[in-house]
Amino acid sequence: MDSDPPFHETYKTLFANSIIESSPSNDDPGYAVEERELPLIDLSRLGLGCELEREGCKKEIARAAHEWGFFQVLNHGISRDILETMRNEQVKVFKQPFHNKFRNFSAGSYRWGTPTATSLKQLSWSEAFHIPMTDISTPGGFDTTLSSPMEQFATKVASLAQELAEILAEKLGHKSTFFQENCLPSTCYLRLNRYPPCPIALEMFGLMPHTDSDFLTILHQDQVGGLRLVKDGKWIAVKPNPEALIINIGDLFQAWSNLFYKSVQHCVVTNPSKERFSAAYFLCPSHETVIESCSKPSVYRKFSFTEYRQQVQEDVQKYGYKVGLPRFLV
Repeated sequence: MDSDPPFHETYKTLFANSIIESSPSNDDPGYAVEERELPLIDLSRLGLGCELEREGCKKEIARAAHEWGFFQVLNHGISRDILETMRNEQVKVFKQPFHNKFRNFSAGSYRWGTPTATSLKQLSWSEAFHIPMTDISTPGGFDTTLSSPMEQFATKVASLAQELAEILAEKLGHKSTFFQENCLPSTCYLRLNRYPPCPIALEMFGLMPHTDSDFLTILHQDQVGGLRLVKDGKWIAVKPNPEALIINIGDLFQAWSNLFYKSVQHCVVTNPSKERFSAAYFLCPSHETVIESCSKPSVYRKFSFTEYRQQVQEDVQKYGYKVGLPRFLV
């Protein structure tokens, strides 16, 4: 049986109604764009005895979050063995027959495509397991050889996310326990992604342009490439680095930092012949957590995470895409 989701069958109306663009513009992330390396930060400097080195590393983290909204980290504490084992087991889970995948993990964790899409540009050519951190140690109907490396990965990236959030808060002058108190295992989650080869790669996104609705995202990707982001008003392609994890700022941190740290639009483009795998950890608060700018005058009004999520869902249903933080300007 085929392991790929039935994209063509399910979205046949979109394919039938699609108009192929013959001349993509430079504003289109699917266009041939420049490949660049993200700022690369060696986290081993945080453990050195030299205060100057530690402070230098923290400043680099804050500068990258401010100027790019994205950066890479080396010596992040997760061994290559754990990363490679998890990827190998992740591949096995995604290679199951399509209809078996719904039995993995908790109900509703398996997702694919974009149910709200009204055009091919709104359709994400991908599939994913969206797993709450509290469910990681109790998987469902798949070979539990994925459990151990996934749990090791999740535990370490959760700790790394908290450390980075504290550093980013400290560099704004706020030694804060806010993230420890509000971003708990019960509110954070892991997402395992697969981007199948796409026969019309130039017309399709693996994941359509968006910003993340969390505080921080930590990503481990393979070497296929496909991640793109906006830098200085232009789309750039991110050069994969096998040793690094990618960190990006989410909407909630942009609001909390009063626009100092940037939540940047990014996407994944499809590949006509290669499949791509990645794993992402999302640092999220409880639904009732109130997000308020840490400095005045505030760019954004106070809002709860529930209110934010509801507004995003309403906009996606209505327009086919997320509007996000502009809805919450003062």
